[in-house]
Amino acid sequence: MSKNLVIVESPAKAKTIEKYLGKDFQVLASYGHVRDLVPKEGAVDTQNDFAMKYEIVERNQRHIQAITKALKPADTLYLATDPDREGEAISWHLLELLNDKNLLQDKVVHRVAFHEITKKAVTEAIAAPSELNYDLVHAQQARRALDYLVGFKLSPLLWKKIRRGLSAGRVQSPALRLIVERELQIEAFKTREYWSVDAAVFALEQAFKAKLTHFSGEKISQFSIDNEDLATTTRQILLDDANGKLTVAKIEKKQRKSNPAPPFITSTLQQEAARKLGFTTKRTMTVAQQLYEGIDVGGETAGLITYMRTDSVNLSKDAVDDIRALIAEMYGEVNVPKEPNVYKTKSKNAQEAHEAVRPTSARHLPSKIQSFLTAEQFKLYELIWKRTIACQMIHATLNSVAIDLSCNDGMHVFRATGSSVAIAGFMAVYLEGKDDSKEGDDKENFLPALKEGDAVQLNDVLIAQHFTEPPPRYGEASLVKALEEHGIGRPSTYASIISTLQNREYVTLETKRFRPTDVGRIVNKFLTEHFTKYVDYSFTANLEDELDAVARGEKAWIPLMENFWKPFGELVIEKESTVQRKDVTQEAIDELCPQCNKALSIRLGRNGRFIGCTDYPTCNYTRNLNDAVSNEPELVEGRECPECRSPLLYKSSKFGKFIGCTGYPECRYIEPIEKPIDTGVSCPQCTKGQIFKRKARSGKIFYSCENYPACDYALWNAPINEPCPKCNWALLTLKESKKHGIQKICPQKNCDFAETVEVEQAE
Repeated sequence: MSKNLVIVESPAKAKTIEKYLGKDFQVLASYGHVRDLVPKEGAVDTQNDFAMKYEIVERNQRHIQAITKALKPADTLYLATDPDREGEAISWHLLELLNDKNLLQDKVVHRVAFHEITKKAVTEAIAAPSELNYDLVHAQQARRALDYLVGFKLSPLLWKKIRRGLSAGRVQSPALRLIVERELQIEAFKTREYWSVDAAVFALEQAFKAKLTHFSGEKISQFSIDNEDLATTTRQILLDDANGKLTVAKIEKKQRKSNPAPPFITSTLQQEAARKLGFTTKRTMTVAQQLYEGIDVGGETAGLITYMRTDSVNLSKDAVDDIRALIAEMYGEVNVPKEPNVYKTKSKNAQEAHEAVRPTSARHLPSKIQSFLTAEQFKLYELIWKRTIACQMIHATLNSVAIDLSCNDGMHVFRATGSSVAIAGFMAVYLEGKDDSKEGDDKENFLPALKEGDAVQLNDVLIAQHFTEPPPRYGEASLVKALEEHGIGRPSTYASIISTLQNREYVTLETKRFRPTDVGRIVNKFLTEHFTKYVDYSFTANLEDELDAVARGEKAWIPLMENFWKPFGELVIEKESTVQRKDVTQEAIDELCPQCNKALSIRLGRNGRFIGCTDYPTCNYTRNLNDAVSNEPELVEGRECPECRSPLLYKSSKFGKFIGCTGYPECRYIEPIEKPIDTGVSCPQCTKGQIFKRKARSGKIFYSCENYPACDYALWNAPINEPCPKCNWALLTLKESKKHGIQKICPQKNCDFAETVEVEQAE
């Protein structure tokens, strides 16, 4: 049996490290946390210095037994869990468990930490062990206790005042507030009209545009031209005064430097992966974990990146030397700065022993190891590699030029701007992405080489209508950025914060943007009105700073807990007795019920918010939140029920609007408001009807014969009027998949015909 037992968190990591250390070492995995708080009231004893009651995580019971068995014959125990608070806490929990079993007598116990899984890093860590850092343990305990107390005290209150099954969290609630407040800004936004005026000019065999900046000697602002009549008049005056020509009045040329972005930390990696790869934060961290733990590259297993949970932008001297040498080889000495680029870590609590997220070896070129990686692993590794290489390259030098074009003795002025890359520098490898950038934002605009006094041809004056837009909803990248800026949570928690908000159905992700649900709005309203201090951004950030101070050994954790708990616990008790359910779930509006003349309010139901009478259940008047006010049911003009000849009525249900018979419940005739669309394809089953595009009550699109129920032929995929070339069936369908793109396929079960088509053809 091995004399040395090493404990890590992940089984994949355990296999790699065991190969490095040899036969005298056995490496086992804890599979994450081995203990957690008992999921019951009282797990944190607020009357007894916040003593915590732990229990073994059930799924890890057998892994603890394996560790216990392997420890008995061993002389030395190495705790090699991840180099952060959670990793330190896992090591501490293991020590507590093993001490309780009296298994550590006559054993030597070491704490070792490495930030990359390479043979050099692992063997050096084993050769220079340290001790457990109890400051980090206490910081993690305090964080876990705070999260427990907030969750176990606020969540039951939400159940009583809003709806069962809801939850609140110390960091998820301020994050929800960010999303709701952005939605309220969008709803309150007042759109303004404005018109742009551009000159379409031609000079030196090049066409380009210039923006109107001065008209009749007056400077033009965004809203100077705010209607079509004024824009049309302005255009005609400019055309008349210019008479087909503009003069180059002034040329400004400048050079500016653009510096490379620092190497990745956890948050910037999550942001860039969202912008450039479309990865969620959770997906990014999962793939990064795989790259960190080790990939088999040509028979040699090694970690490809350093530890991915870090807020330090430091790079080791060895890594920098290797990167600089590689830049010289691949991009030339001219792209290597005289001195290494040094970046300053923003976080006060960044541990200088940590490094930024970087390749463990710059020599692992993405192109060389691509065949050993999955598509996701390759994309993320290439992103990390490029950013790391670029951060040690020279700055880029950009030429910018601005040309003023005038007419009518300088009374009307247009300005054209452009830029070009003089020296690419780091841009030859990597350029940082932008949040909410419009298509074309990053494109360079090149201008002809003109001189002051030159005449240019004015082809036209272009006017275009625009409207101001509200601030965009948060996407994954911009939300992570906002969380970081406000100090809400820490980079390692961003993925779980976002997942929790979605899992609790407080927000939905639509077209990669977060929208609050009706329940999310109500929960946020309750917390911001009644627990204002605890969802305040600065309070949350200050509490994180205090936890960081505990981790640095500058502050004791029990006084921190006492300062938080006493006012918070008292507030929960107060709100339990003073806040009524209707105060939370109802919102008064300035409108009376059309049936009983009592006040109406916005209320929360099973299917979201709606408008209902405050005299419910005596009065049962309701309508959808966004429906127009109507005292009378809306009849369908010029139509009657085909079954009983009664008038038809527009109705609503949880599935949306539909047309129903006024004779309900005696007559149950209904039909969708959206009329089926004729596809122009004949039904191959009955050969009499046409195939129609329809929408199911669930909202899903399908295609079926117009003669239903006499003919029950139906398809999920769009039919096209082409016979199958293989089995001669009367039609084919279009099917789209990530793997094959858009294909023509035969809908017959026994026919496997499939043919990829171009997008234009499919459309």
